Amino acid sequence: MDDIPNWITPLYAGLLGLLLLALSVNVSRHRAGSKVTLGDGGVPELQRAIRAQANLVEYAPIALILLASVEAQGFSLMVIHTLGVMLVIARALHAVGLTASAGASAPRAIGALLTWLMILLASGLAIFGVVSAARI
Repeated sequence: MDDIPNWITPLYAGLLGLLLLALSVNVSRHRAGSKVTLGDGGVPELQRAIRAQANLVEYAPIALILLASVEAQGFSLMVIHTLGVMLVIARALHAVGLTASAGASAPRAIGALLTWLMILLASGLAIFGVVSAARI
């Protein structure tokens, strides 16, 4: 372990991994309770649980890749932690909002917007880092 650089992104990947496990347990709990082994069986609570889990899986990979890119380019610890905290809070809020209600909710909307903002900022920083380092 001493030869591995002290990266920050794995902290946020680990936190999101724990969130994914919690969402996966929630899906399994709803499957067992509704006796649905495949698909959603038309059960609204199971549908929401599946979408909350899937939504994390859809957004987390690119967000973590962007976070790692920003970190690898040497941006400040404050920038990296701000993006990482934004991502974890955003994904947790979105999951809570979607799991609680199929309709619109403040946690779901804030979570989605915060996720998009994190991806936008990290994308911009990643591109800026490459462009500013280019020697043309």
